[in-house]
Amino acid sequence: MARDSIDGGARAGVMRWFRRGAGKQESDPALTRALVDDVRARYGGHVQATFQQQAEACAAQLNGDEEGLAAAAAIVHEFAETAYADLYHQAAPHGLPVDRRNYRPLWRAAQRGLRWNLFAQPGHLHPYVQVSAAVAVIGTQAKAAAGRPDHLPLLAHLFEILDLTVAGWEFARVRPDTDMAGLAQRLITTTREVRAAMSDEPPLPDPVRELMRRNNTIDVYDPQGPHVVGYFNPGKEMREALLA
Repeated sequence: MARDSIDGGARAGVMRWFRRGAGKQESDPALTRALVDDVRARYGGHVQATFQQQAEACAAQLNGDEEGLAAAAAIVHEFAETAYADLYHQAAPHGLPVDRRNYRPLWRAAQRGLRWNLFAQPGHLHPYVQVSAAVAVIGTQAKAAAGRPDHLPLLAHLFEILDLTVAGWEFARVRPDTDMAGLAQRLITTTREVRAAMSDEPPLPDPVRELMRRNNTIDVYDPQGPHVVGYFNPGKEMREALLA
């Protein structure tokens, strides 16, 4: 897909904002679903643009009104639900319990017997594109996100995806490149912003607390080559963002 098509998605978001009116704050479920389906088809691994370029264009398309925020929340919800279902179906035949509040015990018990399938979910939502964009939009509209009726499940899903992201490089041998580290950093930042916008911050989940007790630094690779281009310390990043 040409870059003009990606930019067209961003323009579509702006035009939707003007059509609905700047002050209108109620979402329409049908329009929300149509927006999710549009960014699902418009972006992804089949597009001839980097994941970062696509995520930026997708975020621009989703940002700016209640419809876009509702679509971002729907993307996060669908991705977390699909990832959980995939791990459950992998673990169930082996009698392994799956606690989606903390996937780390499952990965340890499976002894590398699980597949990390976040790149190939049936809903065609890419973690570095639509999901990354949705997380960014939720972070920039944290106050509105914290006021949604589903704000607690939404925050839980954000932490769940963060858990799965870190598990990829720690247990499933997924190479931590700049796209993966960027998603993890965006999830940390967004969970901080949403929690801070809540009148009563919920406790941090167990996997976050476990990681915050550690100080492991990982190499971050260039997505297009074998070279290390940076470093990422998830425990340190979580401590600084979520304990401040």
